[in-house]
Order: sequence, then structure tokens, then C-alpha cells
Amino acid sequence: MDRVNETLTVFFEDPFWIGVFERRTGEKLSVCRIVFGAEPKEYEIYDFILRHYKDLEFSPPVQSDRKEKADNPKRRQRSARRQVRQTGIGTKSQQALQKQREMLKEECQRRRKEKKEIWKRQKFILKQQKRKEKHKGH
Repeated sequence: MDRVNETLTVFFEDPFWIGVFERRTGEKLSVCRIVFGAEPKEYEIYDFILRHYKDLEFSPPVQSDRKEKADNPKRRQRSARRQVRQTGIGTKSQQALQKQREMLKEECQRRRKEKKEIWKRQKFILKQQKRKEKHKGH
């Protein structure tokens, strides 16, 4: 059975305080971003988790490798430099959030296209009705 590890990171991103929930299940990582507004107190964060955790919408899971503890700081520094060179700047959390944004964007585009098609169809039907009314004669 896989272990589930969850973390919450709260940071200031001008002009709001942001919370990022990270959920690791095995080698999968999913993320949720929350805007708190004013600086939240510890008890406010705890209350938020108790009341609203079930309503959070996490991103689809992305592949994530387990962090291995390095023996010394120099080795950690070298491996960090190597990883940045390979994958570019941006954490797995940021990549997961970007993936979620893209999915939401595609969903909005699909809904917008459906609404436009419905509107065009209604306009066409109305146009047909007007033509029939004209040809009835008096």
C-alpha cells in the first residue's frame, strides 16, 4: 500500500498570501492552490483545512521521483545544479499547477464552443421561421 504524504506551503505573492497543498501518493504528485488574501494565522489555516479540505480540487497527478537524502551539503548542491540544468526552473508543484490551468483552459474553450454552436443553431432556426412567415401571404 502506498503512503500518502501531504504538505501545505504558505507564502506571500504580491498582493496576496497563497497556500499550496501538495499530495504525494507513491510516485505521483497532485497540487492545489488556494488564495488566502490577508496573512492567515495558524488557527485560521487549521480551521480552513478542517472545513474546506474535502472541497479542494487537486490537479491531475504527475510523475514525481522520491527525494533521496544526500550525504553532505556539497553533494546536495551539485545534484540540485544538475537537476536544474536537466529539467529547467520550476518545481513539480508548479508544473502540476500549470497542467491544471491548461486543462481548465481547454474545458472553458470547449464550453464556449458549445454555447456558440447552440447560439448559431437558434439564430438559424429563428431565421427560417421568419422566412416561412414572409411566404405565408395575405
